[in-house]
Amino acid sequence: MINIALDGPAGAGKSWLAKTLAAKLGYIHVDTGALYRSIGLYMQRMGLSLDDKKKFIDKLTEITLSLSFDGGKQHVILCGEDVTDFIRTPEISLYASAVSSVPEVRDFLLETQRRLARENDVIMDGRDIGTVILPDADVKIYVTASDEVRAKRRMLELKEKGIEQSFEDVLADMKKRDFQDASREVAPAVAANDAVILDNSELDRDGTLSEALRIIKEKIG
Repeated sequence: MINIALDGPAGAGKSWLAKTLAAKLGYIHVDTGALYRSIGLYMQRMGLSLDDKKKFIDKLTEITLSLSFDGGKQHVILCGEDVTDFIRTPEISLYASAVSSVPEVRDFLLETQRRLARENDVIMDGRDIGTVILPDADVKIYVTASDEVRAKRRMLELKEKGIEQSFEDVLADMKKRDFQDASREVAPAVAANDAVILDNSELDRDGTLSEALRIIKEKIG
């Protein structure tokens, strides 16, 4: 099986890139961030605060989580409910960051992610794929862009979903999550030593896709 790891911060465009590459190459796209977002959604629905790390652990025994794929699109099933359309809000982004810093949460999801990679050709995107989840991935790409570019992209994403938020607020939320993700003790969100850095600050989607395909071809043909 071929495994491709795409890492990078929010707003760098890695989810779109992963979906597009998967469709083009005939691989399964696994969005690991959606898994953490789903656990974050559960904790938020339970009325827990971002600091309730001990309660996060206690609640894990109540959670059932699975993935399904329909027309190449990943759906996350949380306790029997398809929550794919409920996990992309700024609040759930912060919950996702909070739960991902808890080792027990990461352990809870680790085998699910690795099993998918063992059984399928996958493109998996997240923040610690190349460093922790798939350290032996055939290709590792770290997708990034400047803070301002990423904030503008995220703001447009939210607007398309009917969520109005100012550029300043989106930028502040993004920087807060970047700090949380990069400074956590467990699996900090950093580029793997052997990852190829793809900075797409000045690239459009077509340019980003072309560069990613060039990297993949160079690595595996």
